[in-house]
Amino acid sequence: MAQEPGRPRRARKARGAVQRPAPQPSPRRSILAHRAGRTESVDAVDPAWLQADSGVVVWVDLAAPTPADMHLLSNTFRFHELAIEDAASESESPKIEAYDGYLYLILHGIDLHATRQGGITTHDTDFFLGRTFLVTVHDGSSRSIAGMRDLCGRNDRVLAEGPAALMHRLVDSMVDHYRPEIDKLEDRIDETEDAVFESASRDTVREILDLKREVASLRRVMIPQRDVVSRLARREFGFLDVEIAYRFRDVLDHLVRISDETLIFQDRVTGILEAHISSVSNRLNEVMKVLTVITTVFGPLTVLTGVYGMNIDLPFLPGGPKAQFWWVFGSMLAISGTMLWWFRRRRWI
Repeated sequence: MAQEPGRPRRARKARGAVQRPAPQPSPRRSILAHRAGRTESVDAVDPAWLQADSGVVVWVDLAAPTPADMHLLSNTFRFHELAIEDAASESESPKIEAYDGYLYLILHGIDLHATRQGGITTHDTDFFLGRTFLVTVHDGSSRSIAGMRDLCGRNDRVLAEGPAALMHRLVDSMVDHYRPEIDKLEDRIDETEDAVFESASRDTVREILDLKREVASLRRVMIPQRDVVSRLARREFGFLDVEIAYRFRDVLDHLVRISDETLIFQDRVTGILEAHISSVSNRLNEVMKVLTVITTVFGPLTVLTGVYGMNIDLPFLPGGPKAQFWWVFGSMLAISGTMLWWFRRRRWI
């Protein structure tokens, strides 16, 4: 679909909009070109560089792209309008699509909030990979892209390896950043697990359900992302050579392990929830058992005190009027003791 200028990235573009003249370039646009053995920052992309025999490798990074950046994608690179529309909007699921002369990928980074309540935020990064170029589109929060941009400025060999190798470096860095976030999530699961058995509170169920939702969100990202990288590792696309496929196999191994861990996390959180429910049920049963024993013991005592509290003549027990209270009190103690002894013998308490 045609891209409507005037809206920032992460807003869905209207269909059938008419393009306006491109405004001034965004200051957050970064263009690196490797030519004649050197990597340098340039202000614009020469369309001749995009030819397969140009000998130039171009990396265009668009952070929170403006309408001018959208014009760059449509007018200079001539990407498909559907791919541009996806790149300009938030995508919840990783994917890969092959177009004529280039690949379009959506991959996600994750960020686990460093709070007790936690929370996982995903940041999608869009890749346009061609034989001589790589275009990345993101919201400006990608640590991997920021680090790689600095590395390219210091080392000419990074871009010299080609756009596919550069994309591998970026994807590998994104996956490396998963590990600290996964460890944080595992620590929260451990803490919640300990709290269930040691100091459960009214907020425990909410914490468990929050964890369950976060693990489910993580799996919704990890599994499609694993499938995307597996297609790169299997060399389904012609301009990815064997060496690049081998590199993506290593990334795939990491994603498979992380996906397996998320499945284990899901089982653990489910087990924690079941354990908490069982613990609450057991505590409730203990309370009900104590209340039942108290009610049962006081039942005959209530009958006894009710009988002797009636305003009628009752048979006197030995010892005279002053001894009647002690006879009744002793009978109450005997009845209570006998009942407690019987409950204990039957292992009801």
